[in-house]
Amino acid sequence: MNSSFPSLYCLYKILFISCCFTFFTTTGIAQNLESNYLAQAKVETQIRINGSVLTETKEPLFGATIVIKELNKYAQSDENGKFSLEFLQPNSLPTTYTLVAYLYGFNTVSKTIDIHNNSTINVNFELEDLQDSLQTVVVEGNLEASNSNLMARLNTVDGMGIYESKKSEVILLENTTANLAANTSRQIYAKVAGLNVWESDGAGIQLGIGARGLSPNRTANFNTRQNGYDISADALGYPESYYTPPVEAVERIELVRGAASLQYGTQFGGMLNFVMKDAPKDDSFEINLRQTVGSYGFSSSFIDIGGHLGKAQNQNGNSKLSYYGFYQYKRGDGWRENSGFDVHTGYGKLTFRPNSKINISVEYTGMNYLAQQAGGLTDVMFEQNARQSIRDRNWFAVNWNLGAVVFDYKISEKTKLNSRTFGLYAGRKAIGNLDKINVVDFGQNRTLIDGGFNNFGNETRLLHRYSINFLGSKLKKQTHAFVTGFRYYNGFTTQRQGDADATDEPNFTFLNSENLENSSYEFPNQNASFFIENVFNLSDKWSITPGIRAEYINTKADGFYKERVFDFAGNIISETKNEENLERPRSFILGGIGISYKPIFSDKNEMEIYANFSQNYRSVTFSDLRIQNPNLVISPDIKDESGYNADLGFRGKINTLLQFDLSLFYLNYNDRISQVERAGVAPTYTPFRFRGNIAQARIYGLESLIEFNVGKLGNNWIENILPKSYLGLYLNTSILNSRYLKSEETAILNKQVELVPPITLRTGLQFGYKDFKLSYQYSYTKEHFTDATNVVRSATAVSGIIPSYYVMDISASYAYKWLQIEGSINNLTNNTYFTRRADGYPGPGIIPADGRAFFLTVGARF
Repeated sequence: MNSSFPSLYCLYKILFISCCFTFFTTTGIAQNLESNYLAQAKVETQIRINGSVLTETKEPLFGATIVIKELNKYAQSDENGKFSLEFLQPNSLPTTYTLVAYLYGFNTVSKTIDIHNNSTINVNFELEDLQDSLQTVVVEGNLEASNSNLMARLNTVDGMGIYESKKSEVILLENTTANLAANTSRQIYAKVAGLNVWESDGAGIQLGIGARGLSPNRTANFNTRQNGYDISADALGYPESYYTPPVEAVERIELVRGAASLQYGTQFGGMLNFVMKDAPKDDSFEINLRQTVGSYGFSSSFIDIGGHLGKAQNQNGNSKLSYYGFYQYKRGDGWRENSGFDVHTGYGKLTFRPNSKINISVEYTGMNYLAQQAGGLTDVMFEQNARQSIRDRNWFAVNWNLGAVVFDYKISEKTKLNSRTFGLYAGRKAIGNLDKINVVDFGQNRTLIDGGFNNFGNETRLLHRYSINFLGSKLKKQTHAFVTGFRYYNGFTTQRQGDADATDEPNFTFLNSENLENSSYEFPNQNASFFIENVFNLSDKWSITPGIRAEYINTKADGFYKERVFDFAGNIISETKNEENLERPRSFILGGIGISYKPIFSDKNEMEIYANFSQNYRSVTFSDLRIQNPNLVISPDIKDESGYNADLGFRGKINTLLQFDLSLFYLNYNDRISQVERAGVAPTYTPFRFRGNIAQARIYGLESLIEFNVGKLGNNWIENILPKSYLGLYLNTSILNSRYLKSEETAILNKQVELVPPITLRTGLQFGYKDFKLSYQYSYTKEHFTDATNVVRSATAVSGIIPSYYVMDISASYAYKWLQIEGSINNLTNNTYFTRRADGYPGPGIIPADGRAFFLTVGARF
């Protein structure tokens, strides 16, 4: 459904004014925080604050940050835990200051100091080790975010990764007022700039998000993880995510853009990590029950439990054994005909802490679901009735079993080791009529695609903080850190395709399993990689972060496919069996570098200019190699893709009043694999999609998130009216430009890259009063193409435009003691629109998004 919207010029103008306002306001206010003090007197005294930062057992802590809250002054502790701060104190100013010390993995401690009649002061800190509850520590520099609903981001050093000068986001689910039971992506990821969200089902069974013009199909262009380990079907050869963690069980979601390629693999899109909830910190046992009902037969039952076993404690007084687990059952009839679903998901984690240095956890995730797929529609069908379905024999089933063992060892306060061993035993089956949607289903035998995924891997990382003396330069006063790691991955995927029965039941059985009509393949692959990344703090304000990654990849394909030609009546004219035994070993090195400048940095006020460049690489996937699809022909010469990402950004915050991240990016994509519309051949001459390395693609643009705590304006006006209240406004905008450059396909030269919305806008209001929360969101996506030739409409509906659309959502929640009540209205104005055109399942054709739906959740926590 097309909708009116301000012109591109107007939007650019609005955004430019917002950016200028943000820049000058931030610079002026933040710099005045210090100058207001210094301008009040001419007489000054030299003040020196010395001290140390220790653990509770009196061990020195290296790399802790110590901040004077009232001034733009901070320091870091050295190898002996010592620190020193110096500043000029005007004699007419107050003599009381607050000193804050913090370090990732430890609690934050504040102390008040009085410098009256003192030029030298000694202050010592003892920080409590939070090794047993690292999952609850999110952002050192953004501690206010959890209280104000502002977006968080990853620290310079966070967990076992380095994120200095990278574009990152952290979604805190506890602060998110949205439809969590249905995993509504456009609400959950509302503040992540530049995401294109596909809406294929109303239950959020499979997540589909893409960034910077990359396909959102099952989030395949992100390296997708859960608690730091892979969860996709085959991280190298088939990186599609059929399993999406229920966000009711997720503590936070971490995203790192293209510069993540050095630490997390070669994907262009970056890294996406779901951090699951864990055992409660203080309670020996906790249980949480949630029941949700909604429109179109939607029902979700969720239960999670967590606690500590026995009374045995380690030397830090923490329980040696803890556990957490959840189970969710979700079902529904679907907004469209023939779109019912039935989903079971479970997760369990057992953690053992023999002492304060060692942490071992064992995790298992299981999911099983069956969904009927309504198929796609042509443009005419969609305009007539978007809820209709002309495919009642299409089904999809997934069985997912994911396990992991995670070992953490704190070698010292400076050095930590993490090793994750993980494995997947899973399968997915799709059965139905794969023929073009403009062809009537006459009830013939259906096509069955059966995929099996058996893989295992290990990723081991070492994080070390250190200080060095560079020939007397300022570097000797700075703390630096590096992370290095090794990864081995072994995947074994099977893909079989052939005829199944002609019924409308979910019977996932081949009619001729020993002589399949289409194809049968085994895809073994191995991947070994090594990486190292180091953040060098050149001064209190400047840092540089170089990194390098070495990769070895070996993919194999062993099997056969059949080429079959049919006449108009559906009879086979000819059939050829082609056997293949392919092997593609290759190795390469990726490099990258990041630079950060922080003219203002304190616990409440920050301003940073950051830039990064990193190379990317994407291996050919198994679906690119061999899947028989009447809507798609794959080039026999298809090969891997390469390119790079670059970012230049400006971000910061002013107390809890304003937070922003404005960035420009440039993505260069060589040998991009994509699809073009081609004319058909005899005897039917039906147009088809051709998939191969079609061109060099260039995508660049602006991604911005600006958040205002409106209630803080005008001397906290809203709190004066409603104490303990909050009112926030956010504006999330991306403006993109894309073109195909070098190509042998003359039909696509200088054409727009597909799946790149020129404008994406999400804005909303968030209101909170005591235990009541209310959220309103408006989302707009501008018209864009789905194939490289920029076809506006096609007979099969596989290619064509995605018309501009907007959608509004509203959600609310209220908590009273142990009781929680939540409600949502999705697609408030009941717009008719679609976000994707599919060339295979769940189509082919247009996949309509859901209409207006109501949801109500009642929860209890004990």
